[in-house]
Amino acid sequence: MEKIRISKLMAEQGLCSRREADSYIERGWVRVDGVVVSELGSKAYPHQKITLDRQAQKRQTARVTILLNKPVGYVSGQAESGYRPAATLISEKTQYRPEKSTIWFDRSHLRGLAPAGRLDIDSQGLLVLTQDGRIARQLIDEHSDIEKEYLVRVEGKIGSNGLKLLNHGLSLDGQTLKPAEVSWQNEDQLRFILWEGKKRQIRRMCEQVGLKVVGLKRVRMGRIVLGDLPPGKWRYLREGEQF
Repeated sequence: MEKIRISKLMAEQGLCSRREADSYIERGWVRVDGVVVSELGSKAYPHQKITLDRQAQKRQTARVTILLNKPVGYVSGQAESGYRPAATLISEKTQYRPEKSTIWFDRSHLRGLAPAGRLDIDSQGLLVLTQDGRIARQLIDEHSDIEKEYLVRVEGKIGSNGLKLLNHGLSLDGQTLKPAEVSWQNEDQLRFILWEGKKRQIRRMCEQVGLKVVGLKRVRMGRIVLGDLPPGKWRYLREGEQF
């Protein structure tokens, strides 16, 4: 059995992201079988026990995750082609606090905040932005089992086997897509549940069966639902909420 970089093991075990792991190792906040590791690039066997010191745990607890109802016209990540990134919507004025959240907006919460999964510029709905590498990995890892649910308005005429193909049988970029759950909600709206998130996946899937997407809204990621969060507003992921 070969040794593996400790930062990689930590990410695989869901302790933190690899970048965070390197930061914790540099600070001497990581132990392997009870022994402090402080040299970057250090390796360990997969069966060895890796733990974080209290300082690292405290830092993780202080990290926030934000749920945003992204409107059309904003990009999920970095600004492009003159369009604003969704993170620019996060401010004290746009915080949604119907239950009088005990967490008030602080500008430090913007530091290191990154989208966990894409939602293209023409789509709206639930976008997760987080400072926590564990949550990011949980949502976007290629082996993630977190469901993403969408409501999709379409135009066009679907083929006789189109719905079956949407559920399973289509390929994108030379790769067979994972099975999905797709059903009609009404005469012009489909409900999609996906376990992956390729670029513009739903739009490209619909094109293959003769449909054009004219509206797309993500309403759920795992156990977190968009609910009554207004467009352009955001709230913190509350203590006890899990994806």
